[in-house]
Amino acid sequence: MLASMLQRFGRIMVLAAVFAAGAWTYATGFIDEFLWHWPDVQYLTMQHLWLTAMSGSLAIAVGIPLGIVLSRPSMARVAESIMQVLNVGTTIPTLAVLALSMSFLGIGTTPAVFGLFVATLLPITRNTFAGLTGISPALLEAAAGIGMSPTQRLFRVELPNALYVIFAGIRTALTINVGTVPLAFLIGAGGLGELIFTGIDLFDPAMMLAGAIPTAMLAIAVDALIAVIAFLVVPRGVNPNRA
Repeated sequence: MLASMLQRFGRIMVLAAVFAAGAWTYATGFIDEFLWHWPDVQYLTMQHLWLTAMSGSLAIAVGIPLGIVLSRPSMARVAESIMQVLNVGTTIPTLAVLALSMSFLGIGTTPAVFGLFVATLLPITRNTFAGLTGISPALLEAAAGIGMSPTQRLFRVELPNALYVIFAGIRTALTINVGTVPLAFLIGAGGLGELIFTGIDLFDPAMMLAGAIPTAMLAIAVDALIAVIAFLVVPRGVNPNRA
């Protein structure tokens, strides 16, 4: 009974919050101001997506092969040391990475893509490594027992069973990437950060939210898209919690 009352109260509070937000946007004219920035939102969203696609694709293209190489038995002694080197790219704030990239590569898209690539690389590499090294040894022994070569074991046994964990890393990395791209505006790469930071400088909440709301929506959309792709690609019956 108490749980039912709490659920009902929660729904009422959500509806009240939505109503209050609608009333506020109507009374302040926020919607009209937001729509006034719509052409800019469309143009900058394309820049935002391009930066995400370029840096994310590079991170996937490098991170997955690197994770595969590090997961090989011959790399067992140095794998964790290399991972710690990659950790440096995560421990350094993204804004600092972008500033360092700008120092060497100049201003514009190139340093932004490189900085976002560095910030996105670790989750993909780490999850690829963890997914491949977490496969049950019994499964690998069975594959070797039926005469599979190391390459066949990798593509027919290891990668299919590690796909769930690999996609989890890609999903996390790209979602973070989308939310980090606005910082690229600070080094001249464009994106929705132009509206966010300009709105902050001008004390214009409508302009700021015209950049922040689409950024949040893009992050949710990318997360959902990767989840759907993972659902379609990961083989049925693969247990993500296997020993």
